[in-house]
Amino acid sequence: MIGYFYIFSTLFFTVYGQMILKWRLTILSFAIPQTGFRDVITSMVSLFLDPFILSGFASAFIASIFWMAAMTKFEITEAYPFMSLAPAIVFILGIIFLNETFTWGKVIGLLFIIVGLIVTVKY
Repeated sequence: MIGYFYIFSTLFFTVYGQMILKWRLTILSFAIPQTGFRDVITSMVSLFLDPFILSGFASAFIASIFWMAAMTKFEITEAYPFMSLAPAIVFILGIIFLNETFTWGKVIGLLFIIVGLIVTVKY
């Protein structure tokens, strides 16, 4: 049972990291400068110092730690299909919190992912 906790913690921290980065970059209206390498570096450094951006990077690191723990409990071919839930979770949270676009095509694609997860894990 603890193995599933590790997998779902990996999912949680992965999704959090992606969502917080997208949210913060949108709030900051960030765009990579086209005025030269120095401006690109300066912009990136200022992003890396942002507490929300840092929390996204920290979240990715924590997700990696949980993934390592999950690998002690499962074969990778057993555990990795659960990671395909990340796009479904991001899709739902993106619509709710980031005003992302809802399309039926995305829903159908996510249903295929979920069916694939069930088939992969069950058989």
